[in-house]
Amino acid sequence: MTIVKSSTKKEIEAIKDIFLVNYPNSVSELNYNSLYELIVSVMLSAQCTDKRVNIITPNIFKAYPDIHSLSTASLDDIKEYINSCSFFNNKAKNLIKMAQKVIEDFNGEIPLTQKELMTLAGVGQKTANVVRIEYMEANVMAVDTHVFRVAHRLGLSNATTATKVEDELTKKFKTELHILHQAMVLFGRYRCKAISPDCENCFMENYCKSKARFKV
Repeated sequence: MTIVKSSTKKEIEAIKDIFLVNYPNSVSELNYNSLYELIVSVMLSAQCTDKRVNIITPNIFKAYPDIHSLSTASLDDIKEYINSCSFFNNKAKNLIKMAQKVIEDFNGEIPLTQKELMTLAGVGQKTANVVRIEYMEANVMAVDTHVFRVAHRLGLSNATTATKVEDELTKKFKTELHILHQAMVLFGRYRCKAISPDCENCFMENYCKSKARFKV
């Protein structure tokens, strides 16, 4: 990974302000109507696009409208519903195990602490944080591939793991992390893309540490 110059404290404050101005009400592009639907959608979204997940989930939620019905679902049936999603075999197993754990250990109520969420099958730190960000506007950061890329290009982190990037962003931004997480996701998804980023129309141009790599 290319090491870029770290942003100064003044630059970090400016970057934060610009994200908040451009994405003041940023929320997930996943479609959901309940905590149950949210956690299922977030679990499916790992290494899969939100667009694909939104195509898949209506049929799942119609067949399995709550955590209780999902806990007794047939593995083959779940696989059939999500087979267009990446890693659908493992995800199908985890969805059922997650639901069973909620029934057995949490009286059918999906927990909302990071520690308890991470006891559920298929729920790592990023998934737990995304659920908490979306459902309760928790002041935490979650790092997916978009946030990871944007953080490095803006000189906010040179860390090599998502967890370390999360720690650095949390310490540097401190507040309004629930908005900043989704702002960075949207910025990375539509503007600061992995391939052919839209540098010409970028409102972060003055703070980008990697723009020279994209000049023709």
